[in-house]
Order: sequence, then C-alpha cells, then structure tokens
Amino acid sequence: MAETQSSVREVIPDIGGSFTLDQGVIDELPSGSRVLEASSFGSSAWTRTARIKVQLSDGSSKQYFVKFATEGGDVMMEGEFNSMTELHKLAPSFVPRPYAWGKFHSAGPVTHFFLCDFLDMENEMPDPVAFCARLAEIHLNSQSPTGQFGFPVPNCHGKIVQSNEWDPSWTSFFTKLLVSFFKIELGINGPWPEYEQAFELIVKTVVPQLLDPLQDNGRVLKPSLVHGDLWEENAAINLSTGEPVVFDASAFYAHNEYELGTWRRQTIKFGRSHFNQYLRNIPPSEPVEQWDDRVRLYSLKFNLAHMIGWPGAPFVREEIYNDMMYLIQKYPDRATRPA
Repeated sequence: MAETQSSVREVIPDIGGSFTLDQGVIDELPSGSRVLEASSFGSSAWTRTARIKVQLSDGSSKQYFVKFATEGGDVMMEGEFNSMTELHKLAPSFVPRPYAWGKFHSAGPVTHFFLCDFLDMENEMPDPVAFCARLAEIHLNSQSPTGQFGFPVPNCHGKIVQSNEWDPSWTSFFTKLLVSFFKIELGINGPWPEYEQAFELIVKTVVPQLLDPLQDNGRVLKPSLVHGDLWEENAAINLSTGEPVVFDASAFYAHNEYELGTWRRQTIKFGRSHFNQYLRNIPPSEPVEQWDDRVRLYSLKFNLAHMIGWPGAPFVREEIYNDMMYLIQKYPDRATRPA
C-alpha cells in the first residue's frame, strides 16, 4: 500500500489534466452515455480522483466523481463503495450516491476505481446543528445485518485494511481493531519501551473497564453504522442545497460514540459545539460518567491511524502516550487495587 500514491500517477495525470477514460469505468455509466471529458480533479492522500462529464442518452448532461487506486486498490475501492452504499441508503442527501466499483480493462498497473455522483462542494465546516442531526439519524436508524459489530466486507481507514470481522462483543471487536493498528504503527515508527508497556496496560486493564460495562448488567449496546473517518477533510457543504455532506467513508457497525473519537484529536476542527449538538440527539451511553474516557480511548485508534499514514509526527505519538497514561492512572489494574 505504501506505493499506491506514486504508482497511480502512471494512470491518472496531475490535477486539471485530461485523460482517456478506461473502458472499465465507461461500462458502469448509463447505457448510451457519451463521455465528454475526464479530468483529474481534487486531491487525495492515497488515490487519484477525477471528474467525468457525460452526455446521457436523452441529451442531458451529468457529472460523476471517480477515484482510482493501484496497489491494494481492490480492497480500498470495494470497501469504500460498500461503505458509501450503506450510508447513502440511510441518508441519501447526506452522502453522494455511489454507483459502482471495478477494475480497469487496459494494460498497465492494475487499477481499481470507485464511481459516485459529483457534487459541487464548499470545503467549509458544516453547521453543527444540521450536521450532527443527520449523523445521529444514521446512528439511530441503522441496523446491523447480523446484530453484531463489524462490516460485510474488508475496508480501509486511509490505506490500512481494518480488522472488521463480525463480533458480538464490542470490547472484543474494538480490542482487535486497536491492537492491529498499534502493531502497524509500531512497525513503521519504531520501538518505544514505555509506549509499548503503556499500550499493554490499556488493552489488559483499561479497555475492559471502559467497554465491558456497555454490555454488562443487562445493558444492550446497539451496533450503529458509523462513517469511520469523520474529520473536516471528509465533510463539506453541498453548494446546490446548502446542506452538509460526507464522503470517503470507512464504515462499520460500532458503538455510536466511536465516531466521536476522531473529533477529540488535537488538530481536528470538529469541536465542543459538535459534541454538544451530537449529545442533544443521542445522549451518552451508560455508564454516563465514563463517556469522556470512552471517547478518549476511541481517539487512540484515530491517532494511531495518523501515525501510520504520516510517520514521524512526534507530537501525535506523545498525545497517544499521554492519553494512555491518563487512562491507566484513572483505571488501574483491578487485580492490584488496594482492598
């Protein structure tokens, strides 16, 4: 996956450059369509993106957005298509309509694509009231097809394949997810003994104390569909409607509060007003007094993802370590607590 960005340049030109659209993408357009223009449009860390202008069989025009990836592109594109499809079913005006994913027919680097509606968007922070109301609708109205936590197909957070196999236990599911990202991060950014020891305590002592109570004492925790990577670069305002929209999803069925973990990161623009508005729509899970600590715990995964995608950011690694130490001190090993 590390070379996806560079090798996809062989297939798609720089921003603004026109190119000949592969037949694999053309086959997914409505029958009788005529491609007027395909040009590189926008930016993405791990893929190339483009806008397609099409004349439909009835003479009307339409625009599509398409994303391309080479190494590992099959998992990335299939995962995003399925993520966006499930979200669009629940909130069609909040999520661009996805149409297909597939593979180039032409020779050259093996290239996969994801095709959806093109929306004219303004990259501004959406209004907290409207945005959080729409997000909460998805969390409240979604239903896991298995009743468990997970997702039907593998998908990616950034360029990393997520561990998202079905699991009836949220504690177990989140632990596997967190451990998998920590191992990758450690392999990329190198050892740090104190950091590794702290993580062992997080998994052994903190995760069970914060997540087991969600499903203990008769409590039922609903698996909610989450976007999975909801920061300001994946949200915007639809200029045609003035309404918020989201994209670049890496969805799965999770504890709804997991979605808020990325908002807690220090560099993210989603802030107190968004937390407050979200909680007006969906109050904290029981135990309520652990809400902030759970969100801090969930933020570890998003900071680890940042360290994987952008290695060598010491302040982020220190933020992870400091958050771990805070939680360890607040939730010490129950076996070593004084009687």
